[in-house]
Amino acid sequence: MQPEILTFGCRLNAYESEAMRELAAQAGQGDALIVNTCAVTAEAERQARQAIRRAARNNPGRRIIVTGCAAQIAPGDWAALPGVARVIGNGEKLKPAAWAATATDAVAATETAPGMVTGFAGRARAFVQVQQGCDHRCTFCVIPFGRGPSRSVPLGAIAEQVRALAAHGYAEVVLTGVDIASYGRDLPGAPRLGQMARRLLALVPEVQRLRLSSLDPADMDEDLWRLVAEEGRLMPHLHLSLQHGDDLMLKRMKRRHTRAEVEALCDRARRLRPDIVFGADLIAGFPTETEDHFAAMLAMVEGCGLTFLHVFPYSERAGTPAARMPQLPVPLRRERAALLRAAGQRAARRFYDSRVGLTEQVLLERNGRGHTPHFAPVRLAEEAGSPGELRALRIVAAGDDGLIGKAA
Repeated sequence: MQPEILTFGCRLNAYESEAMRELAAQAGQGDALIVNTCAVTAEAERQARQAIRRAARNNPGRRIIVTGCAAQIAPGDWAALPGVARVIGNGEKLKPAAWAATATDAVAATETAPGMVTGFAGRARAFVQVQQGCDHRCTFCVIPFGRGPSRSVPLGAIAEQVRALAAHGYAEVVLTGVDIASYGRDLPGAPRLGQMARRLLALVPEVQRLRLSSLDPADMDEDLWRLVAEEGRLMPHLHLSLQHGDDLMLKRMKRRHTRAEVEALCDRARRLRPDIVFGADLIAGFPTETEDHFAAMLAMVEGCGLTFLHVFPYSERAGTPAARMPQLPVPLRRERAALLRAAGQRAARRFYDSRVGLTEQVLLERNGRGHTPHFAPVRLAEEAGSPGELRALRIVAAGDDGLIGKAA
């Protein structure tokens, strides 16, 4: 019997949830509800608490186990919620011993070795953990408190995991972590992300599509640039952890890049691979942000040609330097986030319109939907295959929510 898992937050959490599903089942915890929490925003925590209370109310007596970043940072708060039987820390949740019925609650952030995952329930693409933790201290972020310092997974373990997923039919793999651009500095020889990805593709030639999760623009290595230029299996879609487009705001966030460096990165990527598209994480309403600062971020969306935006209204995180800065009113943060999302929707629509009439290799997913190599969503106009397949689709129309495709 497989336990039910509710996952909040990042792709790394999605990978770890599947590893925990196997560990919990093997330990006889198949009847449990596991809640894998996120601490990035107050809203993510609120949603997890709401889910726990709802589960306790609808299934009294069911064993609820809570883990993840929010639970790591404040275990006592989560243990006090109704129905919660245990809290397991991030440093323990991928260890078989943590899931034994007699295991004690574990909240210490010790070294984590990822478990072997062979499937992702309801997903057509697979996530693979290559790195964990973060050595940087952005002023708005609590993730280092929940995940600890940066630790990299050796290439051999990554290749073994990717090979197993490919054998189970996954055509696309996403390399994920907290800060994957920092990969390898703690390993013998200090291999960088680009070197690891290049060797991985050589070791596992059956992988058809490789995608990278969020990248810090301050840490793009030369091997990675060569992959962008030369490797067709690396998808033409880079998601950048930008956070803002104004240099003063970036400095107050303690980011390690400037606006000019982002512009140069986008220009270089397009020279190497003209069809590449960019996603970006952006924060609206950061403390002290003025209208001019916000206008600079909106201008960057247009100037850098950012296509897919992941927008957060700023959320105070207790214990971070940004929480002690002068705060903007919450309604203003939400208003600016809405304006930023609208700019992102316009940018995405322009990209969708540009793909009409082309043939795309689409990874089919559930409910007649899929994604192109550029990660543009596609709705199938007719039956075209099974989830997990790669199919050539002719794009016949575009809308605000993506593309419409027919079998080519």
